[in-house]
Formats: sequence, C-alpha cells, structure tokens
Amino acid sequence: MLHSETLRSYRQPPTWLVLTIIGLGAFFTALDQTVVVTVLPAVMLDLRIPIGELDRVSWVVTAYLLGYTAFMPLFGRLADVYGLPRLYIVGLVIFAVGSVLVALSRSLEELVGARVIQAIGGSAAVPIGFALAVSAVPRERQGLALGIVGGAAEAGSMLGPAYGGAIVELANWRWLFWLNLPQALLVAPLLLLLPNRRQTGVRVDYLGGALALAMLLALSLGLSQEGLFTLGSGLPFGLLGLGLATAVALVFWERRTHQPLLLPLLFRTVNFLTANLTQLLVGVALVIALVTVPLMANTVMGKDPFTGALWLLRMTCAIPVGAVIGGLLLSRVGNRPVIAVGLLLIALGLYLVSGWPLDVGEPELTLHLVVAGLGFGLVIAPIMAQALNAAPPEYHATASSMVVVARLMGMTLGLAALAAYGIGHFQSLTGGLLLPLPVAGESPAETAARVAAYTAELQNAGLDLFHRFFRIAAVVALLAVVPLLLGLRRDRHL
Repeated sequence: MLHSETLRSYRQPPTWLVLTIIGLGAFFTALDQTVVVTVLPAVMLDLRIPIGELDRVSWVVTAYLLGYTAFMPLFGRLADVYGLPRLYIVGLVIFAVGSVLVALSRSLEELVGARVIQAIGGSAAVPIGFALAVSAVPRERQGLALGIVGGAAEAGSMLGPAYGGAIVELANWRWLFWLNLPQALLVAPLLLLLPNRRQTGVRVDYLGGALALAMLLALSLGLSQEGLFTLGSGLPFGLLGLGLATAVALVFWERRTHQPLLLPLLFRTVNFLTANLTQLLVGVALVIALVTVPLMANTVMGKDPFTGALWLLRMTCAIPVGAVIGGLLLSRVGNRPVIAVGLLLIALGLYLVSGWPLDVGEPELTLHLVVAGLGFGLVIAPIMAQALNAAPPEYHATASSMVVVARLMGMTLGLAALAAYGIGHFQSLTGGLLLPLPVAGESPAETAARVAAYTAELQNAGLDLFHRFFRIAAVVALLAVVPLLLGLRRDRHL
C-alpha cells in the first residue's frame, strides 16, 4: 500500500505499542484545539476582560489555530531530517512549556502569546504521527495506523469542549493547562522506545520555512475575513495578495535551493495535488456541518445549548469510528474506493439533514448525522495514504503536514463564507417581513396572531437558510469527488 523503507534496519517495537503512543499524542494535543471554547467566559472573568472586548478574546482561539497551521510544514521537515520520535518529543516539550505559560498568564496578551507557543509544539503531533504510522509499523497495519492517528485527533477535538467544561466545573480554568504536563510526561518517555533515524548530510531549509510560515499566516488571516465575500473591506484581498506574493517567492527559492523545505516534485505529482484539493473541500464541508447543526438546533428549532451539543455529538462521535473503519478498509480495497464512499456518505447525510422539518425526531435525527460523520471519518486515512504514496519516505512528515494544513485552510475558508453568505441571505429572506407593531383598535388576540405569524415566518426563513447551508456542504462534498477522479490514472508527474 504505502512504500516505506525507513527504519527497517532497526528492531521494531510491538505494533500495539507504536499505535498507542502515536494515538495518545494526537489525542492529547488535539484537545487543546477546542478546549478553550467552553472556558472563555471563565478566562474573561478571571482576567477582568469586559464583554465589549470579546473580539480581542477570540484571539485566544485564533492565535492557536494560526500557530498550529503556520508552523506545521517546518516542524514536519525538521522531523524528516532529525528523526520522527525525537522531534515529536521536542514538540511535546514546547507544548508543555506553552501550557505552563498559559496557566501562569496574568493578562490577555500573555495568554495569547503562550497559546502560540502551545500551538507550535502541538503542530508536531498529527503530521509526525501520520509519518510514524507508515514508517514504524508493518506494511499490512499501516492503514489501521493512519486511521487510529486520524481518529484519535478527531476524538480529541470532539471531546475538547466537554473536557474543558468538566474541568472548569471541578476546578479553575488554569488546571486545563496544568494537566497537559502529566499528559506530556506520559507520552514523551514512550517515544524514546521508538527507533529514531536522522538523515545524514541533509540540512533544513530555514529560509524556505520562514517564507512558508509567512505565506500560511497571510493566507489564513485573509481567508478568515468575512470581507472576502461581502467585498466590504480590502483587508482580506491585501492579506491574500501578500500570501500569494510570498508563495511566488517561496516557489522561486525552492526551485533553486539544493535541499528544499517543500519538495518541488510533490507539486508536480497528480496524486499529491488531488489529495490536498480533496482534503481542502472536505474541510469546507466539515466546518459548515460543525457550525450549522447546533446553530439550527439552538435558534429556529428552539432547543437549549446542551441539546444542540448532543445533536452535534451524534455526528462527531461517528468520525473517529469512521476513521478506524477507513484505515481497516484501506489495505483491502485501496485509497480511492474508500474516499469515494466517504464523500458520498458525507453528501448523503448532509442532504438528508437539509430536509429536516422543525419537529425532526428520531430515528432520522441520529441516522442522518451518523451517516455524515462516518463519511467524514472514512476519508481521513485514505486521503493521507494517497498523499504519502506520492512522497518519498524522507519527506513523509512534511507531506502529511501539508495535507493537514489543506484541511485547516478549507475550514477557515468555509467559516468565512458561511458567515458572509448567511448574513446576506437571511436579510434577503426577511427583508419583506413587517414588524408586528401594535395597531390602534386591534384586539390582543389579533396582535398575538400577527406576532405568531411573524415568528413563524422568521422560523421558516431561518430553517430555509440552514437547509441551504447543508445543501451547499453536500454539493462541496460531491465536488471533492472531481479531484479524486483526476487521480484515477496511474500516478505520474505533470
């Protein structure tokens, strides 16, 4: 399935031990991507940040995502050169140091800076974990290993908000980050059991890393702006222009340097390019589903936040299960059939959700969300396998980091598009509705009837909007099949 000659001259530890180590590392670091969401109110209260500065507090989340995305390719390349387990340990140490600094933060600025340090360390876990999955386990178990890494990372992201809420209920929010220390101390010694191979005579392209860092920061910030779609500001276009200019400089440099950070060969390889494009589109569909399910439940359907979270949990719980199933199927049927089935399940599940009435109930509610969740999980391992098949073993961590970045970029783009399209379309749907203001001589019953009719119209408009979101996400999932078809040919270089 995957070509891998690295580490074969070393005695291999038991497969179960390798899978446990990389699974735990991916799970623990993924928790911190989402754990902060539920504790922001406690953070604001503790640091005495007024509600009017909520936009500044959002940087606690944004800074982590930006650092996580931007540093991933450089960390991946460092791991390829100096050894996967050793750089994994370095990443965990940086992550632990960042966690301590977060726990000790006395101001918002300190907290945001510490979250960036955390993100730099956390960016090592998933790409290095995927690379270890194809270099430190037997060939016949590589698909399962990819599924476990992807499933563990998804489980960590899924449980992050619940984990954060539970810790805040039991103790201070700072304990969320103090608890990262024993987690790192658990995983780091286990990584020493894995064989480490350093490439001799190879140097890291630090200038290329700096250019890639600047490019990803500019692109991520540009794609996250609503103005990109509303045309209400020139900022996103300026940021994207800066990102593209940096990308041109990066390509120019990488084509001329002897040992590039990003192997130019990868960008002339059909399977690698199509894997990244498919992953980007999956990211767009995923973020639409993640945002819209609880939002629809909590607004037009009148459910409380806990119920909305339980609805979403039906889908997110199915993602790790689908990831493991996809990994198991990988060695039996190959990459593309599993990806195709996963994309079709995503499209089917989200299309079914787009037909929900206001009083949707069981079993439709659970069945439709589980179908979509299984689809999102199924594609994780085969997309990564397709990309790693196209990369030489000495670039596996770098290649896997780029696939993860593609998904994060898709989620960033999808979220900005969702916000921009949603506001504009809801205004167009409700623009003709008249407020049910009191009318002289009207009886209370007549006023109540007009208010009820107005409320029903708003509900229907909101429901129509959310249905459109799900249909758009389903179409995006189907569009992701197109790059898959482009890669049906035997892999070749453009």
